[in-house]
Amino acid sequence: MTNALDSAIPVACWSCHVAQNDVTLFCPHCSKIQPAAAGDFFQVFGLRRAFRIDPEELEREFHRLSRKLHPDRFARASEREREWSLADTALLNDAYRTLKDPLYRTEYLLKLEGAEIGEQHAGKNRQDPSRVPPDLLEEVFDLNLQLEEMREAKAAGEADPVLQANLKEAKTKFEGLVEAVDEELRRQWKVWDEGNAQAREPAKTAMVRLIDRRRYLSNLVRDVTETLGA
Repeated sequence: MTNALDSAIPVACWSCHVAQNDVTLFCPHCSKIQPAAAGDFFQVFGLRRAFRIDPEELEREFHRLSRKLHPDRFARASEREREWSLADTALLNDAYRTLKDPLYRTEYLLKLEGAEIGEQHAGKNRQDPSRVPPDLLEEVFDLNLQLEEMREAKAAGEADPVLQANLKEAKTKFEGLVEAVDEELRRQWKVWDEGNAQAREPAKTAMVRLIDRRRYLSNLVRDVTETLGA
């Protein structure tokens, strides 16, 4: 594993009293469990902040730390150490779930870097016309009309094979646009991970835009899937 980022204030181990800058679940000097501390999920695994990580390495470290935190190892420990093992396990699980998923990891790291990510910043109403990507305005307008027609037809117990085929075609297209966003996100990951501060800022801006576009497209795919009933 690579070294974690340094925290601003060194923290002394409660057992051996050696101060350290890294946020860890176990003291590197005496191996005693440490209370869950403020820090980011990358530090939990001893990783530097990066969009591209080795998923197999992450999984190995997750299982290694999970074994060390197993309750059986703390059966004869103090009450506070048993409590720390539970809190650290919850932290470890949250960190693993976030970092193993490429999209969650991207959103999480962008938030750590000060970006505003999420529906509360993009607009809660996914049908808000102001949120429609400009290049998709006409297609989204037509799609929403077709979705409404399909819902009305289904409510009336009628079948419309042509409309159904059109919606399936639209779903395939929007799924392809989601894949294109993912490809561009991976390109921006590389720019950020390998670039300096000057290169990282525009990459961060691009990723925020891409995440919002992806969310919008994914909602469209979901709406079509739910309306088709498949």
